[in-house]
Amino acid sequence: MAEEAKGGVALPFILVVLIWSSTWIVIRDQIGSVPASWSVCYRFLLAGIAMAVLARFRGVSLRIGGAGLVFAALLGTAQFVLNFNFVYRAEHYLTSGVVAVVYAMLLIPNSILAWLIFRQPVSRAFIGGSVVAVTGIILMLVHEYHAATVRPDMVLLGAAFSLAGLMSASSANIMQGMEIARRLPMVAVLAWAMLIGAGVDALFAWITVGPPQFEPRIGYMLGIAWLGLAGSVVTFPLYFTLIQRMGAGRAAYTSVLIPVIAMLISTAVEGYRWSALAIGGAVLAVVGMAIALRSKES
Repeated sequence: MAEEAKGGVALPFILVVLIWSSTWIVIRDQIGSVPASWSVCYRFLLAGIAMAVLARFRGVSLRIGGAGLVFAALLGTAQFVLNFNFVYRAEHYLTSGVVAVVYAMLLIPNSILAWLIFRQPVSRAFIGGSVVAVTGIILMLVHEYHAATVRPDMVLLGAAFSLAGLMSASSANIMQGMEIARRLPMVAVLAWAMLIGAGVDALFAWITVGPPQFEPRIGYMLGIAWLGLAGSVVTFPLYFTLIQRMGAGRAAYTSVLIPVIAMLISTAVEGYRWSALAIGGAVLAVVGMAIALRSKES
């Protein structure tokens, strides 16, 4: 039974780690002639349609009621509007791997908000691990600041966008702990959240940068498909499967591996240059995150 369970989580775990690790560099390629807000809109319009098809294929009704739609709209605004608009803008100024490492810290604001809202306890080991991880992130940002090819203040702006996106994503995570989220089928909620989010993205893009713009480049279109289908529709159900089979604590170990692989991809594709400062920061970030996750699981 143990071997069967192990085999049942190995493939989903590997797929989630590899796919989510790759999305950061694909987002980087999306930044170009098309404004970020329109790229975000296209991604989640495709993802929302595909998630709705998946829901119907599984026999899950998309009727979630008025309260469910309000909840999906709030979730979609936090996760698929604010979060990703901040992410795409952060990658204007920071390498994709560094942004991925910052986002790996999601467990920290999640735990703080859960303590404030739900009074979930936070251990001293978790606090210690978080301090170590944040120290590592700061060292990596200092390296980025000194090695940047853009103005140093733009690096700070990229860090600010990353942190703003991190808090938006954390807010969306905490919303999924609400009672209404436990009552509703998550696939249906995600479908509506993505579709409503795409609508808000389109409105925001039209107001800020004008009518829709699209790049008929094969790489751009494949990137939209990869982010919308593999990076959203495939991975979310797989990650929920991991949570069911492994528990939330062990499933969260994907967030330890994802920034490591994302940094390796960034090194190969973007020519990220390592220094003693960057290496030390990366090691501290991963070790601190592992300590925090371990204490959270306990």
